[in-house]
Amino acid sequence: MPNIKTTIVAAALAVSGTAVAAESIVEIATGDERFSTLVAAVTAAGLAETLSGPGPFTVYAPVDDAFAALPAGTVETLLKPENKDQLTEVLLYHVDDRNLPSSAIPVGSNYFKPVLESERLCITKSADGVAIDDGSGQLSNVIIADIQADNGVIHVIDKVLLPGTRPNCH
Repeated sequence: MPNIKTTIVAAALAVSGTAVAAESIVEIATGDERFSTLVAAVTAAGLAETLSGPGPFTVYAPVDDAFAALPAGTVETLLKPENKDQLTEVLLYHVDDRNLPSSAIPVGSNYFKPVLESERLCITKSADGVAIDDGSGQLSNVIIADIQADNGVIHVIDKVLLPGTRPNCH
């Protein structure tokens, strides 16, 4: 037998039609104009269904300006069907298969393993915020942390992470 509080809440939702539906990482990114390039890349790589799945995932999501800062023609080249494997590698470098809110990132510099098995990220948390070193010589900064999705968390970053050179973390 349902309790009275549950019955009242259910009735109120039925009358108002305003039940709040949780959104996946992909749904959140798709609804945010700052991620149009990321959404195009995830779609081109065939990862939208995976990142809409149950997770958990942590996505370090570059804003459009981060993609625009890449050398001219890089994004266009990566989005070509013949470069799908390379695009997928770049995108998987931005995904961790755990739910890592900023509170779960320890203070100091620590290696984190993205879904891209052969690579590592060095994530540094300090009083100044969270920075990510991909080994390219330029740090990416978390500019917005902890956007909660029903299948994980998004941390918005200001640079596209590029796999290749293992960062020096300590």
